[in-house]
Amino acid sequence: MSRRIVVLGAGRVGKVIAADLSREFEVTSVDMNGQALESLGASYPVKTRVADLGEAQAVTGAIAQADLVICAVPGFMGFDTLRTVIEAGKNVVDISFFAEDAFELDDLAAQRRVTAVVDCGIAPGTPDYLAGHLAGQMQIEDFTFMVGGLHFHRTGPNGYLPTFSPTDVWEEYTRPARYVRDGKLITMPPLSEPELVEFRIDGHHLWLEAFNTDGLRSLITTMAGRIPNMKEKTLRFPGHIAHIRKLQETGAEWVPDKWTPEEDEDEFTIMRIVMRGTQGGRPKTITHTVFVTYDPATQFSSMSRATGYSCTGVARCVLEGAYRRPGISPPSYVGEAPGCMERIFTHLKARDIVFEREEAAG
Repeated sequence: MSRRIVVLGAGRVGKVIAADLSREFEVTSVDMNGQALESLGASYPVKTRVADLGEAQAVTGAIAQADLVICAVPGFMGFDTLRTVIEAGKNVVDISFFAEDAFELDDLAAQRRVTAVVDCGIAPGTPDYLAGHLAGQMQIEDFTFMVGGLHFHRTGPNGYLPTFSPTDVWEEYTRPARYVRDGKLITMPPLSEPELVEFRIDGHHLWLEAFNTDGLRSLITTMAGRIPNMKEKTLRFPGHIAHIRKLQETGAEWVPDKWTPEEDEDEFTIMRIVMRGTQGGRPKTITHTVFVTYDPATQFSSMSRATGYSCTGVARCVLEGAYRRPGISPPSYVGEAPGCMERIFTHLKARDIVFEREEAAG
C-alpha cells in the first residue's frame, strides 16, 4: 500500500522535499501559492492543494489522510503549524526554523503517540545526527561546526544573496548567540568572535569569515553533560560582518536582491564539523566537510538540496519504522538510534551530498 505524505509549504525547500519523496510515495504539496504548486505538479508526480497554512483548520483538513506530514513553512508560523499537526495525531518531520522551544510540545506529542522530529535540515540537522551518534562511541570534549550558503561571485550590493528565507537570515544577525563552554551556557552578541577560515575542497580555495550565531539550538539541551564545549558559527565572505554592523548601527533596512536560481548558478553550501575528544583513552579528532553546489538539471539550489534531502532521509527512517520514538525528537535523538545516521548519510550520498570524513590522532 502506498504511503501518503503531505508536504506543508511549496517554497524552495518544500519543493525539493515533495519532488524527492514522490519517487516512492503518494505526495501532496500544500501552499497558498498556486503558481508554485502548478510548477511543481507539472514537473513531478505530486498532487497539489491550495490552502492558507496560517489557519489551523486548513492545516487539519489538508493532512487528514496523511501517513506522514512534512512541515516546510516559514519560521514565524512553524511552531503553531507543528502543534496543529501533532494535535491531529500525525507523525511529522519538520524543517521550520522557529524561535520557540519545540520541547514545549513534547507532552502533547507523547500523549498523541506522535513521532515528531524537528530541525531536520543541513544545520541544524546533520551536525546533530553526528553528535548523537559519535557521543555514544567516544568522549567528545569540543564540538564546533561552521556553515554557510554563498555565491562564488558575491552577487548583490552587499556581497551576499540569501540562499534561504531572508527573514530567517536576518534573525541570525540579531538573535543573541548561545554556545557552551566548560559545561556552562554562554551568551554572546551575534556576529561576534570573527575568524578567518581556510577551505580547500573540490578544487576550490576559499577564505571565509566565521562568526557566532545561535545555531546550536536543541544540542544545548540534548548534549548537556555529555559535550562540555559546543559552538556554531556562520560562514560568509570577508567583509560581510562589517557591512551588516553598519546597517545595524545606522538603522538602515536590509533589503537583499531577490535571488532566482538560473541554469548557470554559482551558489554553494559549505560546512565543516569538528569533534575533538578521546576514544579508548587516546586523543582523536574527527572532521566532516561537505561542499554542495547548484543542480542545473533540477534547478534546485545547493541549500535546498542539502536541507531537503536531509529531511527526506529522516522521513524515510520514520516511514520505514527505523525511527519511531513518541514525543518531540531533535535530530541528535535520531543520530543515537541504531542505524539511522548511516541510513541518512547513505541517502544523502546517493543524492550527491557527500560528507568527507577525516580522522586524526590528537
